[in-house]
Amino acid sequence: MADNVQNPGTGGNKPKPTGSGGGQSAKDRSRAASRPVAAKGSGGGKGGNTPRPGRPAAPSGGPKNSQRGVFLAWGAVALVIIVIAVLFIVKATSTSTQNLSYTPVTAAPAQVVKDVTTVPLSTWNKVGVTSQIPVAKPTVLSGQPPMTINRKSPAMLYYGAEYCPYCAAERWAMTTALARFGTWNNLQITASSHTDVDAKTSTFSFHGATLDSPYITFQGVEQYTNIPVAGSPNRYTNLQNPTKQEASILTKYSSSKFLPNASTSGGISFPFVDINNSVLFSGASYDPQILANLSWTDISSGLSDPTNPVTQAILATGNYMSAAICHATKGQPGSVCTSSGVQAAAKALGISAS
Repeated sequence: MADNVQNPGTGGNKPKPTGSGGGQSAKDRSRAASRPVAAKGSGGGKGGNTPRPGRPAAPSGGPKNSQRGVFLAWGAVALVIIVIAVLFIVKATSTSTQNLSYTPVTAAPAQVVKDVTTVPLSTWNKVGVTSQIPVAKPTVLSGQPPMTINRKSPAMLYYGAEYCPYCAAERWAMTTALARFGTWNNLQITASSHTDVDAKTSTFSFHGATLDSPYITFQGVEQYTNIPVAGSPNRYTNLQNPTKQEASILTKYSSSKFLPNASTSGGISFPFVDINNSVLFSGASYDPQILANLSWTDISSGLSDPTNPVTQAILATGNYMSAAICHATKGQPGSVCTSSGVQAAAKALGISAS
């Protein structure tokens, strides 16, 4: 379930009947209206169609009627031009949006941030690790030194990409879980690739996002954007490279020595999450398909409902992550680590969370 670094007749309106025209046929009226007006006065032939010099002949309707007709005609033309222009602009705007090959990264709406960072404790506890959607357990390690990032420990490292649909699913669980241990800043929303499996999965981006926490140091790395490389299908522009220290952690703990399902091609599978070198998440914990056609608001607004299958998958994964973080922080904060949902996850993983 992971993306590898190396690798959309009848009917209708009838014309309205015209007026009687005083007994004169429409054809005769048309002919009469189109005849030129003969000039009055002496000389100059047989009463021909040439008006007097310097004084154009007026149509039978008179000058005012002529000007009014001209104004109405030009007004109608202008109206048609305006309508066509508006329709063209609307269509062009709609088409450019629909045909955009990726979902731009934008600031997360305030309500989405609130919903995802304030999931009721009762909902966390009600879900525990029970989910109608299968949720995979992470890999538990023992005997490894605590992770240190930027001289801070314990730490948690996420490695993924904005185009990755599996990362898209995992970020929902990470965002909710980490909100229990600190405060998010600069959370942004986007969606996974428009052409990969589980296309356009609504999610967050951790590029530029930070977590203020007294308990855990979090570092998120989004290696690639969701913007396709021109002329190169299934490739995306580079966004962020791991530091030397982060690359060392990734290379060591993503190997088959620690992960039974590690890629045999030598690359690191997306997403990869290492919580203090003691609990590893490789690939999505649940199927991103369950998020299909759901907006950010659809997903976040359901996080208070423990009977919602999507919520269950997200929070069950989040409880596993919370238990792993509590294991690293030696049970801090107690309000989170002693909760029944986290304790259920810790028990399932065979670790201590308090």
